[in-house]
Amino acid sequence: MPAAVRGGSRAPAKPRAKAPPSQKRQAQRAPAGRAPAPAQRQPVAGGVPPKLVAAAAAGLVALAITVTLATGQRGERLAQGAAAGVANSFGQAGFRLRAIHVEGASPLATADIVRAAGVYKDQPLMGLDLEGVRERVQAVGWVKEARVVRLMPDTLVVAVVERRQMAVWQRGGRSVVIDDKGQVIPEADPARFANLPLIVGEGAAEAAPVILPVIHQRPNLMQRLDAMVRVDNRRWDLRLKDGALIQLPAVGEEEALMQLEQLDQRQRILELGFERIDLRNPDVVAVRPRTSAPAGQLVAAGA
Repeated sequence: MPAAVRGGSRAPAKPRAKAPPSQKRQAQRAPAGRAPAPAQRQPVAGGVPPKLVAAAAAGLVALAITVTLATGQRGERLAQGAAAGVANSFGQAGFRLRAIHVEGASPLATADIVRAAGVYKDQPLMGLDLEGVRERVQAVGWVKEARVVRLMPDTLVVAVVERRQMAVWQRGGRSVVIDDKGQVIPEADPARFANLPLIVGEGAAEAAPVILPVIHQRPNLMQRLDAMVRVDNRRWDLRLKDGALIQLPAVGEEEALMQLEQLDQRQRILELGFERIDLRNPDVVAVRPRTSAPAGQLVAAGA
């Protein structure tokens, strides 16, 4: 007969969970009374982690700002030193200049732009004065506008709007290239721009931006044009490749060229040739035909 238990019947005991075999083996291997050693951390390859460098740099910048506000000019010098420290820290982490990309410039202008930027390989990228670089680039004659951007981790991007070359200006035996505003581009070699129109004389550079677009609209005339001569800084003479001369008025140049265009459409005068066309009087178009001596007839010198 089973023995009675005070307080009612006893609940059956729960069986203990068995430990996995791997834990049993580790428990058997570990010496008694000693805890297993924690897993060792693997070292980070490549030196100082970039995140740690960035955090340290941010701390230096914050410290520099605080010191500057507290100490004035002395703090400003300390801030400059801190900024140099930030640049060096980023440089040690690999943020050094490896390439400079110039966008929006022609091959002729690119070399002058890179030279004016004044940067060098392996220079700390964070230490670059971007505004200073932009000002130096924008001072180049080829450049109308410039923008400079740091592209991490190792590239400097210089984006420019290049001044459009419009004509070669000849004055006093010297030739220069001018842009579409009549401004000289000092770095441009005129010998490389034989395809541009040639303008000659005092005041030609300032007046060319007005007349050249009008002539460009007339390709039949443009392809025959040899040079545009500014006369008394008032009006233009157009010299053609065959030696002919077209005299334009001081005012109403476009209307005079329209008269010439209509005359050419009716009589093909540009194709047939002439010695001179005088368009200075808006009411009369005076044409002097080209004179040539009959075959075998001698012409006196100076005739």
